[in-house]
Amino acid sequence: MKGRLMNLGIRTLVGLASLALAFASAEAAAPQYKWKIAHIRPAGTAIDKDVHAFADRVAKESGGRIAIEVFPASQLGDYTVVQERVSLGAVEMQVGPLGTTVDKRLNLPSAPYLAKDWKDARRLFSSDSQLSKKTVELLQKQGLQSIAGWPVYFGGIVLTKEPASPGDPDVPKNIKIRVPPIKSFEVTAQALGFLATPIPWADTFTAMQSGIVNGAIGGGAEGYFANFRDLAKYYLAVNDHFEYWFLYINSALWAKLSDGDRKLLQTAAGEMEKQRWAVAEQDEQANEKRLSDAGIKVIKFKEQELQKMADKSRKVGWPTIKRDIGAEFFDQVTADIK
Repeated sequence: MKGRLMNLGIRTLVGLASLALAFASAEAAAPQYKWKIAHIRPAGTAIDKDVHAFADRVAKESGGRIAIEVFPASQLGDYTVVQERVSLGAVEMQVGPLGTTVDKRLNLPSAPYLAKDWKDARRLFSSDSQLSKKTVELLQKQGLQSIAGWPVYFGGIVLTKEPASPGDPDVPKNIKIRVPPIKSFEVTAQALGFLATPIPWADTFTAMQSGIVNGAIGGGAEGYFANFRDLAKYYLAVNDHFEYWFLYINSALWAKLSDGDRKLLQTAAGEMEKQRWAVAEQDEQANEKRLSDAGIKVIKFKEQELQKMADKSRKVGWPTIKRDIGAEFFDQVTADIK
């Protein structure tokens, strides 16, 4: 009896050891990844903290197999350059605005006054909206797989000099401002009475410092405080566009991942976006106060003034964008925009 029990115990131990060895071998055989993810804000900003938390969660839940190094402040290049590098696989991931050099249809998410308030913005950029679906499809054609997003803020204009009649878009401001190299921002700036000069985000500080331009559009309170608080004198909360950044990964890399790793990344990214939606509006208000506390005059507008800006920007800007990206595509995406 003792012999049989001893043999059974030995077989059990051997079985457990074999099972442990099998698990160890499977774990050792699982792919190890070391990736780079880029964004445009300085270290310590809201997006930087969220991306670090995302990377930490992925590392923890993958048992350290997926290590993602964060590169803030455009360290890997302007976001348009990094977008191309991600499509080629030279950089694995980015979260940021969309460059439109390859496909002008990507102008549409930043078109002027698509959303009028935060409730509108949540609907506009929900995963099942036409805008989100079409944007994901366009990114896929560039070798980019979108897995989530990051709502930023409503945009405004930062200036180094006082504008004339800031609430009236029909009054020429005679102020040259930087616009992203995206057509929608150029026509919006012009509709609001400014002179537009396309300049990459990474070169904007130098352009403002040297007087090439006296302001910028394409960002909001958080971005302007992080980057231009030492230069800016005025901030106009014109709510010209809703800033929403897409988190994407190289498509070829995505296709090679296991179902489990893809689910892990999507879950972590989706949770990051959900948490951001919960605080984004309050964060916008807090950053406007930070601008004010830094000595920058924050100019808010009455509802009638904002409506006049929106009406003119849509009248001037939407036909230009529609012509630029194609009427059929424009109509498909804006069909559910109220």
